[in-house]
Amino acid sequence: MGKVRARKETGNLYLDFMYKNIRCREQTELKDTPANRKKVEALMKRVEALIVLDRFNYADIFPTSKNIRKFAPTEEVQKAVEQNGGIQGPSAFKDSSPLFKEFVEQWYLEKTIEWRKSHLRSVRSMLDRTLIPYFGKYSLGSIKREHLLSLRVKIAQQPGRGGNVTMSPKSVNNIMGVLRMIMEEASLRYSFENPYQHIKPLKLQKKHIEPFSFAEVNTIIDSVREDYRNYYTVRFFTGMRTGEVDGLKWEYVDFERKQIVVRETLIQGETEYTKTDGSQREIPMFGPVYEALKDQYKATKRLSPYVFCNMEGNPLEHNNVTKRVWYPLLEHLRLKKRRPYQTRHTAATLLLAAGENPEWIARLLGHASTEMLFKVYSRYVPNATRQDGSAFDRLLEQQATKPKEVSENGI
Repeated sequence: MGKVRARKETGNLYLDFMYKNIRCREQTELKDTPANRKKVEALMKRVEALIVLDRFNYADIFPTSKNIRKFAPTEEVQKAVEQNGGIQGPSAFKDSSPLFKEFVEQWYLEKTIEWRKSHLRSVRSMLDRTLIPYFGKYSLGSIKREHLLSLRVKIAQQPGRGGNVTMSPKSVNNIMGVLRMIMEEASLRYSFENPYQHIKPLKLQKKHIEPFSFAEVNTIIDSVREDYRNYYTVRFFTGMRTGEVDGLKWEYVDFERKQIVVRETLIQGETEYTKTDGSQREIPMFGPVYEALKDQYKATKRLSPYVFCNMEGNPLEHNNVTKRVWYPLLEHLRLKKRRPYQTRHTAATLLLAAGENPEWIARLLGHASTEMLFKVYSRYVPNATRQDGSAFDRLLEQQATKPKEVSENGI
């Protein structure tokens, strides 16, 4: 009768049984705990049952075990070597798990009903470009902690975006985060100890926002191409995310209530559900926004269901707009080069400067709570606050009545 024992040196459990009058031992990497012992004993019972029924095939249960050579025909040994990268004699639980590339495809299929299309595309790219090439030919259970850490080092050394020499910690964490989910799910299904435990994500450097001043906002709006003036007016005075404003449709513009109803976002040319449930919100049309949208209505209502579109009626392609309109404009105005997303930060800081209530601003921006607001904009939060938007509206009215200053370059 087979038994489950623990190695004195490591405390790891192993199976000890007789097969064809030969004593066999199959190691695991599971520590001797009640839960782990129960798992290994279940496997032991399965092995014994197969032996009694004369249906036990060593290569099926322990495909990378050294013991295969003792019991399997030569061709069966060769097959095990090809499928598992060699007979190494690792954990019994690793042996009974499928190949990484096979499991990942099933796991990804299961996730297609949970995640947005944009997130699925991102994960698919990580799988095809990094994870499957690195781990694809190995069984899930053969992947150890040192393999995960080794991969992280290799990822971190790859070239990053925007001319960066190496990949950013955030990008590395994103890829490793997908791997963590895969290993967690696999360890639950195939009863092996998850090697990803206690691996912490890389620390991220705090990003500092660079909002525009009110004077800079006015200069930008006055100087931008006329066909983009309404677009940037809406961006600066609503705080909408790029995908939200680019994907805004006329059906979500309520002139009667003076509201923009945020229900969708544009990602890679397709409209999808917003980033989070909290992103579903209604934004007041503050003075300039209302006028800008009325003007835009005349220009594009008959051309496209999208508020902001190209000559063919298709939604704007934000990378194209950024390179051809946004960055050249900042350079012309001799303003520091900043991502278009700073228009959202600008709206937030202007609302705070006007004295609006932080909780109301958080809802306006689509944040689930004020935590993000205080974390990102803490230095802009004043003591006196309102909560209805009237303070911001008055600030806009005051600025509209002030004579505009002419800069040194005449703009």
